[in-house]
Amino acid sequence: MFSKEKTIVEYTVEKCRKCNLERKRKYREGDFLFTESSKCDSCDGITVIEKIFGETMEK
Repeated sequence: MFSKEKTIVEYTVEKCRKCNLERKRKYREGDFLFTESSKCDSCDGITVIEKIFGETMEK
């Protein structure tokens, strides 16, 4: 009957090696698993990309 349009939104999960804080953010071109990403907001450690995934959103 009625068809809803589906969109996939990509996300990246970063985890700090020092304090284990995890943060989810939108995927950016050039993200690769297990690479150093940025400085941790909590402890100034280095975050590593742990997971890249997509979520389906219906419009």
